[in-house]
Amino acid sequence: MTDSPTHEFVLPPEQQAIRDKCFHPSGMFVEFPIEDVETSIPARFEKIVRMYPERTAIKSDDDALTYDQLNSAANQLAKEIGARQNLENEPVAIFLEFGAPLIVAILGILKAGKIFVVIDPTFPEERINYLLEDSQARLVITGKSNGVPAKWRLREETQVINLDELPRDLTSENPRPLPSPHDLAVVVYTSGSTGRPKGVMQNQRNILHTILRDTSAIHISPYDRLALLRSSSTSGALADLFDGLLNGAAVYPYSLLKDGLARLGRWLMEEQITILNSVSSTFRHFVDTLGGECFPHLRLIYIGGEPVFKKDVELYRKHFPEHCILVVRLGCGEAGKVCQYMIDSKLSFSEDEVPVGYAHDDLKILLLDDAGEEVGFGEVGEIAVKSRFLSPGYWRMPEMTRARFLENINGGDERTYLSSDLGRMTAAGGLSHLGRKDSQVKIRGFRVEVVEIEKVLLQHDGVREAVVVCQADHSGEPGLLAYWTPHKFSRPTVSELRRWLQKELPNYMIPRAFVMLEAMPMTPTGKLDRRALPDPDNSRSELNTLYVAPRNQIEEALAIIWADILEVDRVGVHDTFFDLGGHSLKAMQVASRVLMTFKVELPITFLLNSPTVAQMAEVILTNRGRTIGQEELARLLGDIELLSENEAKKLALIDKS
Repeated sequence: MTDSPTHEFVLPPEQQAIRDKCFHPSGMFVEFPIEDVETSIPARFEKIVRMYPERTAIKSDDDALTYDQLNSAANQLAKEIGARQNLENEPVAIFLEFGAPLIVAILGILKAGKIFVVIDPTFPEERINYLLEDSQARLVITGKSNGVPAKWRLREETQVINLDELPRDLTSENPRPLPSPHDLAVVVYTSGSTGRPKGVMQNQRNILHTILRDTSAIHISPYDRLALLRSSSTSGALADLFDGLLNGAAVYPYSLLKDGLARLGRWLMEEQITILNSVSSTFRHFVDTLGGECFPHLRLIYIGGEPVFKKDVELYRKHFPEHCILVVRLGCGEAGKVCQYMIDSKLSFSEDEVPVGYAHDDLKILLLDDAGEEVGFGEVGEIAVKSRFLSPGYWRMPEMTRARFLENINGGDERTYLSSDLGRMTAAGGLSHLGRKDSQVKIRGFRVEVVEIEKVLLQHDGVREAVVVCQADHSGEPGLLAYWTPHKFSRPTVSELRRWLQKELPNYMIPRAFVMLEAMPMTPTGKLDRRALPDPDNSRSELNTLYVAPRNQIEEALAIIWADILEVDRVGVHDTFFDLGGHSLKAMQVASRVLMTFKVELPITFLLNSPTVAQMAEVILTNRGRTIGQEELARLLGDIELLSENEAKKLALIDKS
């Protein structure tokens, strides 16, 4: 790749005008000088603690901590970690749900000068064991509610700290020495192109620079309240967390898994949230749950992680106040938040696809062809990010690091990250994001390498070939499709394939549809012809259960609702929801439609305990005499819990026979 000169870009006037008014109503924001980037996360955090010791740092249903209390708890954990013997520079694993204890663990590990890796408790056992093995963690931080399952393959020397059992008489003094700017802070695992998750390393310096970008762009204030919605194991969730804690704002963890998507609007109003950061698909489903809510305190909505379309902007303008600003972003763990596009109630654009905008300060965006040369305006190229503040690379993967992170051929500390994303630069200097160059896709905000799913499918005795692609459904929602060919003497059902994948993969990596082919389409040169893969039809998959047609009016109405939302031609009364390709957001839609259709008072858990049309019809029939009015209907809709396939397993929603 040539090191061609690039000019310094100035934001267009309309973007600068929106940025200039992007402030908290108080007009106050916390300065983040460039000098702080050359310190450490604990140093910046302790600076904020000295400025705002009594301000709320974390608030959830179970906990509320001031900055001083959070700092003290983190210091206690740091001392406990420091007292452990034989702990060097391998990551410390955190096995906690997203909440105050997890945040204490993150800060305590950083204050102890260690590296952390968050392991989501909802991950399958095999994935958890792989992360423990690959990270080489010899210390695990957990709590009583999580514990350490007996099936974990821990090293003999691995130690465990239970936060709930820590002594309370430890000193709360800030530990010293502090980490240096180039010390590693975290390893964030994403789905890997080798068929295994890969760990993206982030050091103190590149995390701090990401927070500086946000602070400067949206002027984060100590009066801001940031909602934390995303999985704690993602780089985006960690950026949201540090956006708040390194600027004196309050962070509010909200579990979509436990608390439900339909309750989010009411929660945002009750907690007076000012900044909401959401994956694009979650934003769309959230808006679908809204009625007449108003959000007087909400000043900014970040969306991204997936393509954003003009209809998303229309939804934002319909449901949120004029003073609220929508920010479309593009980012990744390797380079942080790369660019953004600010939208207010008046900004207009002609294209259906919303641009991801303009580069942040201190980095440059290049579009490269296959030879590593820059393409011209309007031409498609691979998005590359040039900066002094990139990730150090991939954990224990030096060859991949060298392939994706290019050193400056003219010397200096700038490097170039090759993203494998495709983009096109407009004449105005803005960037349009055109999707992935390789097999990596975004599903409900998670980065997924489809080769990892293919690898697990191919391990099934009945699968001869497997190809997984990403394709939008009728609503525009991206989803995974699995194409497979069976072995001659074995033909597993879709139910069996789903259960097979669920043993090892998170629920967002389970395809929504499985298409069986007698043979894969091939090109004349003998390679797989992906473009010749047939579109899936909406016929009911071959399941473990035999098809039984609806037997009464209630079952018939339910089957129509299920078929419409799940996009299948027919639903048997004994078919289970997840076997038909449903996931938690689809479950939310079904629950809402059922309540609006039948207008009967149902238990909040009626769908949890009714995984089939027949069982749901029985619940409705039992409660048919308990009709409700509009006010009660609105309350019930707000209380429907968001489902997850992990919860479904616990409640026997998926047939295990």
